[in-house]
Amino acid sequence: MKHVLLALTLAATVHAADRPLPLMRDLMGINGHTVQFKPALYAPVTNVVRDYHPFRWDVAKDKDSSAPFTVPHTNNGVEWEAVYGAWKKAGYRAHASIMIDDFSKDWKDLPADAERYGEQFARALGPSSKGAYLEAAEVGNEPGKYDDKTYRAVFEAMAKGLRKGDPKLRIVTCAACLGKSEQYAKTVDCFQGLDSLWDILNVHIYAQVEGWPTWKRSYPEDPATHWIETLTKMIAWRDVHAKGKELWVTEFGFDASTKPPPKEGDFKKWEGSTEEQQAMWLVRSFLLLARYGVDRAHVYFFNDNDEPHVHGSSGIMRNFKPKPAFYSLAWLQKSLGDYRFSRVEREDSGECFAYEFVNGTNPRQRVWAIWKPSGPPRVARLFHDPMEIRGAERMPLEPGPAEKVEVKKEIEGYFAVEAGEKPILVWLESK
Repeated sequence: MKHVLLALTLAATVHAADRPLPLMRDLMGINGHTVQFKPALYAPVTNVVRDYHPFRWDVAKDKDSSAPFTVPHTNNGVEWEAVYGAWKKAGYRAHASIMIDDFSKDWKDLPADAERYGEQFARALGPSSKGAYLEAAEVGNEPGKYDDKTYRAVFEAMAKGLRKGDPKLRIVTCAACLGKSEQYAKTVDCFQGLDSLWDILNVHIYAQVEGWPTWKRSYPEDPATHWIETLTKMIAWRDVHAKGKELWVTEFGFDASTKPPPKEGDFKKWEGSTEEQQAMWLVRSFLLLARYGVDRAHVYFFNDNDEPHVHGSSGIMRNFKPKPAFYSLAWLQKSLGDYRFSRVEREDSGECFAYEFVNGTNPRQRVWAIWKPSGPPRVARLFHDPMEIRGAERMPLEPGPAEKVEVKKEIEGYFAVEAGEKPILVWLESK
């Protein structure tokens, strides 16, 4: 684990040398879905949203890509200018994941049709369009139904169209992985030699310790999940093969349902997380992603209907009512939105993790995020001199003021605080 963390420190240093690490408000994003997303509800948590944009809605005749494309209109009455315009008016920065995943067998003239669609999409919705609706577009989400050769062909063609339609629109890969392609990700080999056609490497990482039949997840620092390992390797690949390009984690999250699993069927042995775990693990995931130098990250998901199965209860809202995770993330955004990761103060699973964040406009103002990944709380002693302590809070699970935390000053510039699984933020200021 220590070797992994050292590699990540080096990766973050390289990122910082290339460009500033993102402020937390620019890192923290969420996954929405077209007309279902309600932008006003999520403003306390984020102003960055990713949309699952159904490609089939933009095809005038179903299963016929040679027919005219309808963008910015759809074949089912949705107006993209109205949808994305409302998001922009509410203060959101948005990008679309173009959902070609279920269209693998329906292309008529794949290279020509994909390029034509990309150009029309970018002209209608890109940064240079009348409404400047979208910052970026992904060519596919998890296109596992495509073989590698076919996906590369559609990616190359659509990316060419996107570039032609609006050179300012940034192009994002589908969910990518190292080695061979997987069911939900395409190998990075699909993009080699196409560097001029993409800007952002995309990865989905879920902190899962078991697959079928439990789909059990754990805290992101747990080595058994390979969450850190997967991210580390993707960062290392990017730094060697695509230096200077951004890396986005467009899906990560945890299911938290109030219902037991069904007695029969595929999910009868499914194991979810508690609502408290979902809240803690999402907040800590963002802290970790900031520390590793990820440029943007999107929580999966914005809302759920409390269904006890994989991805069925991943929302930070349930039926558009806030879950504890919503309040925890809103607290993180309010507290650290204007800050960016600065350095690791301590990284010890047995004692505590302590990361320093610095204010983007006033470097005298610092915040330390402190927590213990698992197990009972323990007192952590940290050296803070020459900074003054201005206060401390523990991550909340409900609306209202966060719990104030006692920080005991000790001799020779040290302070002591009880570190537990719920992160604490300590505000500091340089003398």
